[in-house]
Amino acid sequence: MTFDLLIKGGTLPDGSVADIGITGETIAAIAPSLGSDAGRVIDATGNLVAPPFVDPHFHMDATLSYGIPRINASGTLLEGIALWGELKPLLTHEAVKSRALAYCDWAVSMGLLAIRTHVDVCDDRLLAVEALLEVKREIAPYIDLQLVAFPQDGLYRSPSARRNTVRALDMGVDVVGGIPHFERTMADGRRSVTDLCEIAAERGLMVDMHCDETDDPQSRHIEQLAYETQRLGLQGRVAGSHLTSMHSMDNYYVSKLLPLIAEAEVSAIPNPLINIMLQGRHDTFPKRRGMTRVKEMLALGIRVGFGQDCVLDPWYSLGTADMLDVAFMGLHVAQMSHPAEMRKCFDMVTVDSAAIMGLDHYGLAVGKRASLMVLDAGNPTEAVRLRAERLCVVARGKVVAERTRQKTRLALAGRPSDVDRRHRPAG
Repeated sequence: MTFDLLIKGGTLPDGSVADIGITGETIAAIAPSLGSDAGRVIDATGNLVAPPFVDPHFHMDATLSYGIPRINASGTLLEGIALWGELKPLLTHEAVKSRALAYCDWAVSMGLLAIRTHVDVCDDRLLAVEALLEVKREIAPYIDLQLVAFPQDGLYRSPSARRNTVRALDMGVDVVGGIPHFERTMADGRRSVTDLCEIAAERGLMVDMHCDETDDPQSRHIEQLAYETQRLGLQGRVAGSHLTSMHSMDNYYVSKLLPLIAEAEVSAIPNPLINIMLQGRHDTFPKRRGMTRVKEMLALGIRVGFGQDCVLDPWYSLGTADMLDVAFMGLHVAQMSHPAEMRKCFDMVTVDSAAIMGLDHYGLAVGKRASLMVLDAGNPTEAVRLRAERLCVVARGKVVAERTRQKTRLALAGRPSDVDRRHRPAG
């Protein structure tokens, strides 16, 4: 068989070694040996070959805007929201699109080929919605971009937010979003969850809500989200993002709540980098770190995907579009140190997040879309430990990013001439 592209000798995430033959945009064959008859051959011997990274929670309308019109001096979530309110009137279509496209270039270089981004619909111009719909069309040959209609200022708290949410969905936005804990009252928050889930059910859409992103243990809108998911038959189509209040809830209530989430098949999307940066700001010591109960969720079969959330914007002053940074931080904050748990952190920025986004074409299997990456690591856990270099990124059968393996030269008497941080146990 002749292929357009052949990835030879790579180690797959399950530990097997295989060649991957690609024809057009599709994986045509996977086998221990496929010969070498191809338009181009990439030698992946000794390196990890994996499906691309997936970010199930991001804010592309704000990305790369850090410092405009000022920085977030307190570092709090609420100042970030206030700062975004100052920035919104200054946005232009061209600036939003330009920054988003620049970020997508970063993403491709890091093997990040699927992103779900929330886009604020509380600006009556829907300027960011229009800009990101254009971005979605332009990057479609290499990145899957899902847009979430996100009423940042509150579905009811902002006078035109509900109308604008519907307008954005009519324009082609993919997912229904919300922020119930930012409404004026807990009752309004619960009512907004019901309203938004009903909109999604009527349109056959997925739901992804910022839910209980607060240190207040009484913020329990995830319970309402699980209820509405079952009532409306939305199982498998709903995600609760952040869920940080759960780190402050008493264990008895959580022992009731988590089975409800599992029963409703609601997914969870914690955002380790941002959650631990923004939460607990009002604490002295001990200081809460703002991550939801990842290990407990996984133990009950709840699907969990790690999101990046922000890069260089009003809420977060760092970031490089590297989902391995996200997995690395998530591993530490959730104390996922068992080998199986560390391995799971890689899944939460690849296959599990792809499932949350409903990406049926995703994965390393014959007939799936030929999007993948070659990492300078021997296995998924090592990739997280090293935040491994992306040696090659393939999108829809085309090589879209490459770099040569970097070595550090040493000048130490009696020691090797270079250093390799990959670990190959003796025997």
